[in-house]
Amino acid sequence: MHEHTAEYARYLDETDPLASFRHRFWIPQRNGTDVVYFCGNSLGLLPKEVESALQRELRVWAEQAVDGHFAEPYPWFSYHRLVTAYLAELAGALPQEVVAMNSLSVNLHLLLASFYRPAGRRRKILMEQYPFPSDLYIAQTQIRWHGLDPAQDLLFVEPRTGESTLHTEDICARITELGEEVAVVFMSGVHYYTGQYFELEPITKAAHSVGAAVVFDLAHAIGNVELRLHHWGVDGAAWCSYKYLNSGPGGVGGIFVHELHGSNPELVRFGGWWGTPPEVRFHLLPEFRPAFGAEGWQLSNAPVLPLAVHRVALQLFHEAGFDMLCRKRDMLVSYARSWVEHVCQRFPRAPIRIITPEKPLQHGCQLSLWVEQDGEKLYERLRQADIVLDWRQPNVIRLAPVPLYNSFMDVHRFGEHLYEAAQDLWG
Repeated sequence: MHEHTAEYARYLDETDPLASFRHRFWIPQRNGTDVVYFCGNSLGLLPKEVESALQRELRVWAEQAVDGHFAEPYPWFSYHRLVTAYLAELAGALPQEVVAMNSLSVNLHLLLASFYRPAGRRRKILMEQYPFPSDLYIAQTQIRWHGLDPAQDLLFVEPRTGESTLHTEDICARITELGEEVAVVFMSGVHYYTGQYFELEPITKAAHSVGAAVVFDLAHAIGNVELRLHHWGVDGAAWCSYKYLNSGPGGVGGIFVHELHGSNPELVRFGGWWGTPPEVRFHLLPEFRPAFGAEGWQLSNAPVLPLAVHRVALQLFHEAGFDMLCRKRDMLVSYARSWVEHVCQRFPRAPIRIITPEKPLQHGCQLSLWVEQDGEKLYERLRQADIVLDWRQPNVIRLAPVPLYNSFMDVHRFGEHLYEAAQDLWG
């Protein structure tokens, strides 16, 4: 079978051990047919079991009211702990190193409040070039909060001339060059624009070798790529749950804090009632005393309804097995890449270039297509064909075949419509 035939895609789906998980999500439809949903890097799909999980908590609220805080089997007081083991599994962390709380940008500010403590020459934050705007604003305002100037104290690692992505050795060399001037290396785990998965372990080692801390934004990484945050010695990390974790728009985020820091009550952090040890929380301590581990960074009580969604979504990852998901991820992305390359070979005038690294250890689900001209026309053609992906200025189309719910036939449909659009635009 030729790999660009429907027969081949159906064969891959029929032999896919994870194929049944697709049926546990609501797939958007157009005219009674499933769309090709490749936007899980922006908003994951809705698991079907979520409705019953929410209804259960609403019934508890209606029938037990305040007593729901301690009603078994899912007491609200400790509801966030129902997802701890799942998050630790995905983050490569110890259970005490993770907690579900708040949202991404709030959590990154809270982590930098602890790990960005400029003093003397050590006051610079180092980021990748073109970080997601929220990360940029977080770094700028943290620097200003300390009375410093982002124009002087916010630095970037730039790609080599003519390239779109970064080399690990260049990142590490820049850290070494700056030496004791670096306070924090603050980077994404997977770059939102290019889809590049950064090598976090050597970056962490380079930062620690010069006395700097590392804080990673894992919005596009968790649930997408393999993480071993504890083993790598990462200081802190935060993520959202509405992308690959499929936990709903505005869903509860999470953090990782290495046990070396979580067991240090002297480390500066913002205090809140919910960050105190649960066994003394109702003693109303006269002074803040942080709970052990990442839970000591909590400020407020857990949002139970979003956490009910989160619990259901994370259970699906556990059932599927992350190793299996990664294998299917690589097959889906390789198949999508082969379609793009096939189209470019067939239509040499097509100004399409894949800027996501090809090596499996340097990417996750996302493929970013740099379209030099008529990019928005190509994007609109694909959207009109019910291929749901997104357009990022100035000229990138992002698609993310997600292994929990995307099929190989989804990729085949994308490839056929890409071929037809390229034929019309550049044939």
